[in-house]
This record gives sequence, C-alpha cells and structure tokens, in this order.
Amino acid sequence: MQVIWAEQALLPEGWAEHVRIEIAADGRIASVTARAPREGQAHAVILPAPANLHSHAFQRAMAGLTEARGPAVGDSFWTWRQLMFRFLDRLDPDHVEAIAAYVQMQMLEAGYACNVEFHYLHHRPGGLPYDDLSEMSSRIAAASARTGIGLTLLPVLYQYGGCDGRPLAPGQIRFGNDPDRFARLVQGAETALRCLPADARLGIAPHSLRAVSPEGLAAAVAMARGPIHMHLAEQQAEVDEVMAAHGARPVRWLLDHAPVDQDWCLIHCTQMQPDETQGLARSGAVAGLCPITESSLGDGIFDGLRWQAAGGRFGIGSDSNIRISLSEELRTLEYSQRLRDRGRALLARPGASTGRVLFQCAAQGGAQAAGRLAGELRAGLWADMLALDGAAVDLAGLRGDSVLDAWIFAGDDRMVLDVWSAGRHLVSGGRHRDHDAITAGYARVMQQTRDML
Repeated sequence: MQVIWAEQALLPEGWAEHVRIEIAADGRIASVTARAPREGQAHAVILPAPANLHSHAFQRAMAGLTEARGPAVGDSFWTWRQLMFRFLDRLDPDHVEAIAAYVQMQMLEAGYACNVEFHYLHHRPGGLPYDDLSEMSSRIAAASARTGIGLTLLPVLYQYGGCDGRPLAPGQIRFGNDPDRFARLVQGAETALRCLPADARLGIAPHSLRAVSPEGLAAAVAMARGPIHMHLAEQQAEVDEVMAAHGARPVRWLLDHAPVDQDWCLIHCTQMQPDETQGLARSGAVAGLCPITESSLGDGIFDGLRWQAAGGRFGIGSDSNIRISLSEELRTLEYSQRLRDRGRALLARPGASTGRVLFQCAAQGGAQAAGRLAGELRAGLWADMLALDGAAVDLAGLRGDSVLDAWIFAGDDRMVLDVWSAGRHLVSGGRHRDHDAITAGYARVMQQTRDML
C-alpha cells in the first residue's frame, strides 16, 4: 500500500485540501480522504493524470524535419504525408521499439499516464508480413513494458488508398490488411499484451473512411471488445472525397451507418458543420483532439464551443509527436478558439476556470477513449496521478483553479514533478526512472535514420 498526501488535490467534486490517497497493491486507488493529517509521500498538488488518446509513435523520429517547403506551389497535409511515407519505409522493429519507448517516456514526463497507440505500421517494407504477423504490435507492447506507461493498443485496419478502392500506394503498403488477416493480427496483438500489467487494453481502429470500405468498417466494429477509434473529417480534401464516393459528408455518413456511441473516439473532426458537431456530440463519442499536430498540418480548428454546448466529451493526443507537451496541447486548444471567435476564456464555465475545464475534460474524456478506469481521483479507479511543483515560481502560493491556469497558460511541463500510472511511480523529480538509457537508445536510432528524408 502506497500513501500519497497532498496539500491540495483536484477531486471529482472539486478542490480539496490535505488529501490522503491510498494506492492498493493492484495499482488502484483504495481511498481518498480530505482534511487528513500529513503522512507518506507529501506533494503540493496532486491531479488525475490524463491519457494521451492518439499517438503514432514512429513519427516522433521525423519531428522537426519537415519544415522546408517542397517543390509544390502549396505545402499541405498531403505533401507532409508523402514525406512520412518515405521516412517509414526503412524503419525496422528495433527502430520502432526504441522510438516508442522514447515517446512513452516523454509522455510520462509531460504528465500523461497512458499511451493510446493508433498503430498502423504492421509489415515489412514492400508489404510482406513479418513471420509473426503482429511483430510490430509486440514491439509497442515491449516499449510499454520498459517504460511502465499504461497502454491501450489500437491495431489499425487499412485496406485502400482512397474511397474508390484503389490499391495502396508504395508508402502505404506496410499498413495494409484485408479484414480476415486483420482479425489474425488483432489476435496476435492481444497475445502481446499479456506480458503487461492488468491495466493494458486492446481496441480497434478502422483508419478512416478513405482507407476502409463500408464492409471493412462493419467487420472491424464487429471485432471490437473495447475502444473504437477512427480519423474523421480532418481535411477538406477528405470531406470532398467521401462526399463524392458515399453521397454524404464523413460525419453524417458515419452517424447514419455505424453504431457510434461512448465506445468510439473520432480523431480531429476539424471539418464539421454545426449540425454534424451537435449530432456527434450527442452520440456520446469522444472527440480526439491533437491541437499541436492539427496546427502543424493546417488541419483547421475544432468547433469546441458548439461541441461543449451539446454536451460533448473530448480528450487530448499528441498524434505526430512533433512535440509532446500536455500543457501546450491544452493551451493551443483554447487559443485556437480565441483566435477564431475573437474572445477570451471561451471554454471556461461558471465556477470553473479555463484551465480547470480543459484539464478535467481531457482527463475524463481521455480515460473514456482509452477504455481505462481512470480520469479522476476516486476509489476503485487506476491510480493515474501527477504531482505539480508547488515551489515553481509561477505556482507558488496559488490555490485551486489558479494552479491549473498558471501551469497551462504561464508554465510548461517542467512543472510536472511526479507521475504514477496505475500506481507505478515512474517519474520522480521530473525524470523518468530509465530516462538516460531510453534516451541513449533513441539517439542511436536517430543516427541511423537522419538520412531518410
């Protein structure tokens, strides 16, 4: 039994002082008691640690390498995607495991307790499967075993190069499966997760309406025994392609043809009309927002105010992992709303500041999207927690919501001192317990791959 004590902690009902948290041997919170005497490990501020609900780990190794304009008149998501395809064509399983471990370590040091990995790099260069069909899934699981982060693994079904059913292009061939082979891959991924603690989860991810047929989507949904994630309405060209092929915009088609509910997480949703925003919010699905990547790729701005007004839930992911920063994702989300609507504190609610709304929504929505019993400091849930540095100059003396506002809008993730994932104390003093060795392994991979772009 671990005992954690906090001068102040954010509980489901609001802020409380002198909070004693007991963590049971199985990694769950055994009890939470406010106004308790000081004992155990003492911290200034304890918060529920969110899940990072959308990641493509391997893309971290190309962060910062795609900022030069290409020969095309206009650079865009689509030209970036071609660079990504060229890069991944040389990555082998050892590379992927080392990159994933580094990404997961950075997530933990940023304050995330869980990695939801949207995993589509399945096969060898050229598309030939590995002898173990789920080799790459096993490497993501091995990285999680090393870093200790909670893992929700989402093997991705990717069938086609577009809505017209055209074959996968050379850069996509490593992703491809038909539903039957995908079912076998999912079984192998489930086996790979057995080496991990009990909080690991398996989900399903039909990639997008561009990459799966309606029949493939139905087959993937039928396999699901947990979370279902899917890219949706990210780019205008995608909207136009789906409209031409299916006679409806992506969100409307999905709501009309799939059993979208609280098990679903739809990623990006930056190209929605008002009625689509309201309809998707009412379905109970989580909007998986990745503001740093969406800014980097010029995707557009999520309609956060309309989503919030319709009762929608959202969570935060690092997607391309160009920068892994929990506080910056939240700040960028709010600032995008301000830039579009020319206002301030737009996502705040009566009685809850902007920082509090952003953080609590990300924690609760991320847990739902991960299929993880977490997101709050409450008995019976996994002990996913983070401690902030109360002595940081921008946090010193602050109470309640002001702590979150200062961290998100005036500070950065250097204020994160400690992180627990399902009770595993993985970050202390701002550093992961295996920081140096994981970083060295990643550096070796980078030396081998810098010439790939």
